[in-house]
Amino acid sequence: MSVMASLQKPCVLVVEDESAQREILTYNLEAEGFQVVQAENGDEAMLLVEEEQPDLILLDWMLPNISGLEVCRRIKADPGKRRIPVIMLSARSEEVDRVRGLETGADDYMVKPYSVVELMARLRTQLRRTRPATMGERLSYADIILDSAEHRVFRAGQALHLGPTEFRLLSTLMEKPGRVWTREQLLDRVWGRDVYVDSRTIDVHVGRLRKALMVNGGDNPVRTVRGTGYALG
Repeated sequence: MSVMASLQKPCVLVVEDESAQREILTYNLEAEGFQVVQAENGDEAMLLVEEEQPDLILLDWMLPNISGLEVCRRIKADPGKRRIPVIMLSARSEEVDRVRGLETGADDYMVKPYSVVELMARLRTQLRRTRPATMGERLSYADIILDSAEHRVFRAGQALHLGPTEFRLLSTLMEKPGRVWTREQLLDRVWGRDVYVDSRTIDVHVGRLRKALMVNGGDNPVRTVRGTGYALG
């Protein structure tokens, strides 16, 4: 079972006004196992960033109405969205343009025409930083180790048995220890955006996760934030 098959696929927002380019990017991303949402202008991009909360954004500089540069500036100015990696795509190849794009907040900058293979490599580099579990990385927090490649969890050196939902839940919490996740955010990340699950289901699975993590003793590492959701540590 691949890592992306066992964990919720990262969602990539493709912002490109040329339909042919947009479809090529979408085809290659889906072939690599990513979820894809598309926007053809800046206004639509800002709406989808709010609605879909993508894990990464591929952003064309030259867009109608609102430029990609302005879209990037707005995203990085928003505390709730600034951690979303943005890879800017542009035909502008001068050093001053690259610097301008990066200073606006873009996490990476690629000049058209670009190699799709290189783009995917850079995309994965960004996702290893923000969603490491889906990229097959080993995560650790205190005495807990989650090996996403082998789909195994250890605490204090002892292997634990987790169901698939509890594994996805723990991987999400371990990617950002200390972050408070709302129930809605956990539902989107663990079950997917297109699946309807009652938010109380989260509480049941968090209970199961806690039980599994504490089966051999040790403190409860999953913190309940009353009226909001859950956090690790």
